[in-house]
Amino acid sequence: AYRAQSNLQRTIRFLRPSGLLSSLFLHAHPRRLRLQPQHFARPFRSATAMPTAPSQPPLKDLVPMKRALISVSDKTDLLVLAAALKEAGIEVLSTGGTAKTLKEAGLAVTDVADYTGFPEMMDGRVKTLHPKVHGGLLAIRGNEEHEKACVDHKIDKIDMLIVNLYPFQETVAKGGDFENCIENVDIGGPAMIRGAAKNHPSVTVITNVTQYAQVIAELKANGGSTTMKTRRSLAAAAFSLTAAYDAAVATWFTAQNQEEPTIVTRGYELAFPLKYGCNSHQVPANIYSLHGAKLPFKVINGKPGYINLLDALNSWALVKETKQALGIAAAASFKHVSPAGAAIAIPLSDVEKAAYEAPADLSPSALAYLRARNADPMCSFGDWAALSDVVDEQTAMYLKTEVADGIIAPGYTPEALAILSAKKSGGFIIIEADMAYTPPGGMIDYREIGGGGFAPRGGG
Repeated sequence: AYRAQSNLQRTIRFLRPSGLLSSLFLHAHPRRLRLQPQHFARPFRSATAMPTAPSQPPLKDLVPMKRALISVSDKTDLLVLAAALKEAGIEVLSTGGTAKTLKEAGLAVTDVADYTGFPEMMDGRVKTLHPKVHGGLLAIRGNEEHEKACVDHKIDKIDMLIVNLYPFQETVAKGGDFENCIENVDIGGPAMIRGAAKNHPSVTVITNVTQYAQVIAELKANGGSTTMKTRRSLAAAAFSLTAAYDAAVATWFTAQNQEEPTIVTRGYELAFPLKYGCNSHQVPANIYSLHGAKLPFKVINGKPGYINLLDALNSWALVKETKQALGIAAAASFKHVSPAGAAIAIPLSDVEKAAYEAPADLSPSALAYLRARNADPMCSFGDWAALSDVVDEQTAMYLKTEVADGIIAPGYTPEALAILSAKKSGGFIIIEADMAYTPPGGMIDYREIGGGGFAPRGGG
């Protein structure tokens, strides 16, 4: 009976409720085990049971903002936002350097340390990790138990959170050593952001300077309140931010240990919409930059599609590496992500000049592209051009006479840019590559197709 009872208890503890009845028959003989009322004193729950939602009153669209907590490392437009909060009658809590900046501007601020009763400690590592902060963010308004806890523990509700995170990615990009990079891993910021975003029915969470104007306008339009739509939108952005931030930390940390990551999470930011995907009916289509980084190029003219940019980035890698290896101007002619031709600026023989109908006195860039395009002129019809050097007027004049979709190069002379911008009735795509760009994710190129993720080494 003891063994059977132990088995039952073990079953109750570890098995899902749906499998409990059959488990009783498997482990407990009816003559040896008598079920007592205490066996059922608690509801059955599995080890992986998820928490249920606490009691919550009907959701409101407009929620007044009465108290805000501000803790930012990027103080751009901080005083503009603070002035708007003051105008709306919103009390401000703040920390460290943020509080100092606000006080110096003559704004009323309560230090978080004075509110919690605990000083900032451990070199600033512990300042907002406190129940009076997180309770204020997470308390469900109108829930009797939560309201009582706030009263009992003197927790003031925090209706707005303005936080941006320690500049971890910037520290890594600047070549910070291991200890400095670790110190720039934010702990309290993500915790507050997630708490505020979770409680978005009552809390407005702001995580980016670009969101200030929208929130200021809404506070003015609604008498110091924000709408549910805005709070949900900001909460979604907040969760995206913390996910991307953690992904950057995890990726960097794994690389420091010289290990291959078993789980790869990459964060992206929308850069701009594309004309279309592989074909014109495949819309929408977008291009994203890695979170915290910029794209390795900028569009000077025209609106590229998906294949245009694949051609541009792949052809640019080819000509850039060729120039670096040989020290000679290089060019490529790409069509649907494949090179129709690639060449360097080696002088033409008389026979080649005649065969290519080449203009006289070609510049190195023009010569390299003429050679690349004529490697297979039929396949190069409607191509994408890539040049390792700045495009000059001679190169532009040659391109003007050819059927092509676009070009990528490290720069353009004013004359060349004027000629190319007029091509295809102004629709010719001109892209300027960033010569100094270093991939923030290292030398691995990631690509996802049909549910499969590929991670080959890039950069040649």
